[in-house]
Amino acid sequence: MSLVIEGVHQQQQGFDRLSSKRKLDDYGSTDDDDDDDDQDFFPSDLISVRMRKDEPYAVNSTSSANHVITPPHHFEPRVSYAESPLQFFVRMISEGTLVLHANSKDTVKSIHERIQSVTGIPVIEQRLIYRGKQLQWEKTLGECSVQNDAELQLVGRMRSTHHPQAWQVIDETVSLICRLCKGQGLLSVDQVKSRITEFLNMTPRNDSEKAVKHFQVFLSASVPAVLVMLYMSPYEGNKECAEELIRQFVDSSENGLPKNVHSLCAPVVLEFCKLLGRAADNDPLYSLCRSSLGSMVECIGIGRGSNNGKSSEEEALIVVQEIYPFVLELAAKLSKDLVSSMESSTSSGPLASDVRDFTAFLAPLRTAIKEQVGFRHSVLSLGEGDYSLPCYGEGSKFLHAIFTDLFGKVETCLVKMEEFLVMKEKGEVESIGQRWCQCLALLKELNSISELYEDTKEQFWTNLRHRKVSVCYLIVRYAKRTEDHEWLLQHKDVTDFESRRHLALMMLPEVKDEYDELHEMLIDRSQLLTESFEYIAHADPETLRSGLFMEFKNEEATGPGVLREWFFLVCQAIFNPQNALFAACPNDRRRFFPNPASKVDPMHLKYFRFSGRVIALALMHKVQVGIVFDRVFFLQLAGKSVSLEDIHDADPCLYNSCKKLLEMDAEMVDSDALGLTFVQEVEELGSRKIVELCPGGRTLAVNSQNRNEYVSLLIQHQFVTSILDQVGLFAQGFSDILCNVRLRKLFFQSLVLEDLDWMLHGSESPISVEDWKAHTEYNGYKDTDPQILWFWKIVEEMSAEQKKVLLFFWTSVKYLPIEGFGGLASRLHIYRSAESYNRLPSSHTCFYRLCFPPYPSMVVMEDRLRVITQEHVGCSFGTW
Repeated sequence: MSLVIEGVHQQQQGFDRLSSKRKLDDYGSTDDDDDDDDQDFFPSDLISVRMRKDEPYAVNSTSSANHVITPPHHFEPRVSYAESPLQFFVRMISEGTLVLHANSKDTVKSIHERIQSVTGIPVIEQRLIYRGKQLQWEKTLGECSVQNDAELQLVGRMRSTHHPQAWQVIDETVSLICRLCKGQGLLSVDQVKSRITEFLNMTPRNDSEKAVKHFQVFLSASVPAVLVMLYMSPYEGNKECAEELIRQFVDSSENGLPKNVHSLCAPVVLEFCKLLGRAADNDPLYSLCRSSLGSMVECIGIGRGSNNGKSSEEEALIVVQEIYPFVLELAAKLSKDLVSSMESSTSSGPLASDVRDFTAFLAPLRTAIKEQVGFRHSVLSLGEGDYSLPCYGEGSKFLHAIFTDLFGKVETCLVKMEEFLVMKEKGEVESIGQRWCQCLALLKELNSISELYEDTKEQFWTNLRHRKVSVCYLIVRYAKRTEDHEWLLQHKDVTDFESRRHLALMMLPEVKDEYDELHEMLIDRSQLLTESFEYIAHADPETLRSGLFMEFKNEEATGPGVLREWFFLVCQAIFNPQNALFAACPNDRRRFFPNPASKVDPMHLKYFRFSGRVIALALMHKVQVGIVFDRVFFLQLAGKSVSLEDIHDADPCLYNSCKKLLEMDAEMVDSDALGLTFVQEVEELGSRKIVELCPGGRTLAVNSQNRNEYVSLLIQHQFVTSILDQVGLFAQGFSDILCNVRLRKLFFQSLVLEDLDWMLHGSESPISVEDWKAHTEYNGYKDTDPQILWFWKIVEEMSAEQKKVLLFFWTSVKYLPIEGFGGLASRLHIYRSAESYNRLPSSHTCFYRLCFPPYPSMVVMEDRLRVITQEHVGCSFGTW
């Protein structure tokens, strides 16, 4: 008789994906120096089962938490006989499953002796159970009726364990899977699924250390190896069964466990990835496990490896060497797909799932490399690397090589994209397609890598500035609200207004379509500001983020058109200087900043928070309200300081006085001819008082040495300190509407002042009638009908203000977007009505629809249009 234990073969596929943590030493003893009481030996412990000799794959499971699937020619038996009439299995707990080849005349005692040589368990402590009976030492295998492919249970010395129930469930699980492997198709897969569910339900929720050991039971029992053996089996139905079971573990652990506990099963999913890595390319089950592992690694991070000085209890679940292979694999695939996207118009380009996985594995790897090389900001350029598997100490060179390769290919794609965009403008092609939709996400990750190296960061942004057209196209077309775009927002020089506006508006919620979720308002026009304040200021921010539904009391109309008018009217009231909340700039009456004297109203701070909410909601609903902020206000919302040049429009007199003081001859200033000290005279509630700009300011004279400080303190008091509370409450109200309240400064920092002007005020160009006509369609009329020809001729002869009133009557839009009529939500429509020509035109502002009957002459039409282009007529939706 001889004992055969299949050896561990380490398959290298560009990296050591299938390395084992514990191996048999010369197939004669177990290299296991963990001999404490936590080591588990159990009676009737099943680890895994070797397939029959006529099957193409086998699983080695001897004493290893990681198991290797290899074709039979890779296995090197320690001992074998030319004649082996019996093959059977000895099931154990922690030592694995032994595959024995023996002769039916061999004694049971000889089997015990060979088990001792492998496991170290003394013969005297062993018992072999077959069909519920203990085998007697002196009998032969034939006398005990041991059949070919029989399963024997080894009952030995049992050490204590913290997870006896988990071991029992997993023992049953593996036993059931092995029966499936052996072709017992009548066995229900649901039986195995119920055991896996039971095991996951037993996972400790409040003790991470116990949870880790709980999942170690799953590994120690070789469940991943047995499941993958089933997945690779050629028997009909086995692959589908295994896939269902592996997916169940991955999905159930993610959906049924708390996130922090789910991440602790990363070693199990890593084992699935290692074993499934030898499956066919693009295997969906491997991709599922890899994605799941990536999300776990993002949560738990990675360790440095076995030499990081940690005790076994503190050892990281996943170490950096185990992450390199996935980053390498994904980088190579992304590189290949980028090339394919440039060579073939039918290529889909890089997959979103591959980019997500690349991102997930890359983040903790960057962190680990920073810690390993001991830097915080950047390292010197490490030059060109290659894609051979690096050791940990060469990780930074490895990552640099990935950056060089991928960024070069992405940049080439951007060049190609710009060529297509030029063709599109010329009308030669209809669309660019989806080939490069993942380039923006890839650029984000490449930017993160570039920040590690001095020679790549500047190169990255310099090259993107040259590719500004395609970068902006990607932002507008493919940037999503759920993604983090801060890396782009900080580099306004690679974006244009359209892309910056798109990124900024994604910090605001998306308006919902369901009317039952909208915040309803019923406003009396005569109490517009007061009632609007009640509806907006006292509402829960979450309710406002859903959107608004608006009605005016005693008026018929509802919908988006009414809401657009309300935004325009309420903003006109908020920024009306007579209400003392905001002051208009003398040099530009469209621009406003908080009025330092607003405290005349005890409610002023609450109104500033209300104002911030209204402005954010107007931006969220994409309504141009016809007002803009002054630079001093905009800078403070962005968290930036205010300088002398910034106050030019807000206070031209103070600006000119400060400029003269700074440019004045030093001797004149030092002569004290001006009589200036570090104080400012201010008017408050009808009285004037002196405010010191610094301690002892009354006695500190301004001279040539301190005049710069004096000007700085003067500006600080006038435009920062005096309106600090007002700006703070406005900002708080604005933040109430943002998706994340912490984004407020970033929102304004991502824009230049002119961007916000265009978003709030809209186009400042005169209304173009040609553009108006080009975006208007007809229903019941043709563009050659007399009434249509008369209409446009009359409109062309209107004053600029009359055109605005007509547009407002038609659409509730007083100020067009910066793109003109093309920037509106839809095209405009002129409908032919069946009413008498004595009736005035009517409109449905929600649908941008103007209706009028076929007037008999141009004179009649002009008279009717003159009536509706009066300002007071354009601000009503009819009463009832």
